[in-house]
Amino acid sequence: MATASTAGRPTPERIFNTLNAHEQTAALLSAIELDIFSAIGAGATTAAEIAAKTGAAEKGARILCDFMTIHGFLTKDQGKYALTQESAFFLDRKSPACLASMAGFLGHKQARARFDSLTESVRKGGSVWSEGDNTKPNDEFWVTFARSMAGLAVPSSQFIAALIRAEEGKPCKVLDIAAGHGMYGITIARKNPKAEIVALDWPSVVRVAQENAQKFGVADRFSTRAGSAFEVEMGSGYDYVLLTNIFHHFDMPTCEKLMRRVHAALKPSGQAITLEFVPNEDRVSPPTAAAFSLIMLANTDSGDAYTFSEYEKMFRNAGFAKSTLHPVPEMPQQLVVSEKSA
Repeated sequence: MATASTAGRPTPERIFNTLNAHEQTAALLSAIELDIFSAIGAGATTAAEIAAKTGAAEKGARILCDFMTIHGFLTKDQGKYALTQESAFFLDRKSPACLASMAGFLGHKQARARFDSLTESVRKGGSVWSEGDNTKPNDEFWVTFARSMAGLAVPSSQFIAALIRAEEGKPCKVLDIAAGHGMYGITIARKNPKAEIVALDWPSVVRVAQENAQKFGVADRFSTRAGSAFEVEMGSGYDYVLLTNIFHHFDMPTCEKLMRRVHAALKPSGQAITLEFVPNEDRVSPPTAAAFSLIMLANTDSGDAYTFSEYEKMFRNAGFAKSTLHPVPEMPQQLVVSEKSA
């Protein structure tokens, strides 16, 4: 919706702000790098105190904190800054829910640079970068992902564990495809002492998952398979196969190829559990899920954000009996649970 003047005419404010939106990214990355939010959380409230705590110039700290206030990350009252509830929860490093590490991946220069070529990606219908084929390894990029994004997985991983009733402690065998940090399978293993987890990803990436399994005390029930999800031997007899944030990297025929491999790896009573950004059929709502298509256009050769009807069709073509959609509370993603048999 265009901004309007008091006279009811449109103004160029939205256009101006959108063309300058890169400033918001740079400012938030700087605030995270300087640890501004932790400094304020620890009691530094004035520009001078924040500057002393972070090693910044007082002028620089004041201007950055004002900008963060303008954009809703801080509050300011009589020259003193405070964290918003959101910033205290997600950006203060003392918070157990801190997600500041996401800046390492989402703010990575490679991720940002790909949008400099967006016009060419629109013309092509896919990424113009050589790393756009995600059937091939891209170790540095995905290791950065695995080390940066584990915190964001907590709500979804807990929801998945609850959905499959992991706390009941029934023996189960779980394959976590494109495991990355491994937290989805690890969370199930922590809830269920009889769960056996197999994590599949590129060799350098599954080492990160192994480190996390050791950290969280489930390494004795956590094994790995290294290689491509389209080629490596997966094993069989799984109760659940986790497919978290993988399908959006590929076109529909490639997704179906992987779904058929998953179908073969599951027990007759098994389920494929897909975590994805799933836009509505109009493809413009809800905003975060719908906008994810543009990220895939810039970053992948053929990826997209698929609607639930498209997931239903793909899983059905791969041999699954039915699929159901489950919103993840307080997250922009949803689960597609696909039953191998009726």
